[in-house]
Amino acid sequence: MATRLDFAPLFRSSIGFDRMLDALEAARRVETLDNWPPYDIVKTGEDDYRIDMAVAGFAEDDLTLTQDKNMLIVSGHKETPDGDDGASYLYRGIAGRSFERRFELADHVRVEEATLSNGLLTVQLKREVPEELKPRRIQIASPEATEGLETRQLETAREPEPVAA
Repeated sequence: MATRLDFAPLFRSSIGFDRMLDALEAARRVETLDNWPPYDIVKTGEDDYRIDMAVAGFAEDDLTLTQDKNMLIVSGHKETPDGDDGASYLYRGIAGRSFERRFELADHVRVEEATLSNGLLTVQLKREVPEELKPRRIQIASPEATEGLETRQLETAREPEPVAA
C-alpha cells in the first residue's frame, strides 16, 4: 500500500514552493535497486557542490555527462566490454557494465567542470542566483517624504448622460 503525504499545510504560509511537491514526487519514484557506480555528493562551499563517482575501468571517452534543464545525467558505456581479450575469468569483481545515473539539480545550479583521475569522476557544480533574484531591502516611504509629491488620479472615459426630453 502506497502512502501519500498531504503537503497542503506547508503551502498555507508559503508562496512559490509549488515545484517542491514535484521534486518530492520525483524523488519518491527513483529506483534505488541499482547502487552502481558508488558516488558521494559533497557541499564544498555555500554555493559550491561536488559529485565524486567511482568509475574504475572507464576512460574519458566511455563517459558522457549531459545537463538538460535541471537534470544532470552521467552515463558510461564501454565500446569493448572487459573479457573480450580472450581471457577466461574465474571471478569477476570489477564491474564494467554500462550505467546511467541521474541527479536532479536545483534551480540556477550549473556544471562548472568534470575531471577523471585515477578512476574517480569529479563533477564540480555551482549555484549562481541571478542578481534580480537575490534578497534586497525594500525602503519604506514615510508620509513626510511623500508630502511634496503630486498625487495623480486616473480618469476614465465616461459615457455621455442621456438627455432628458
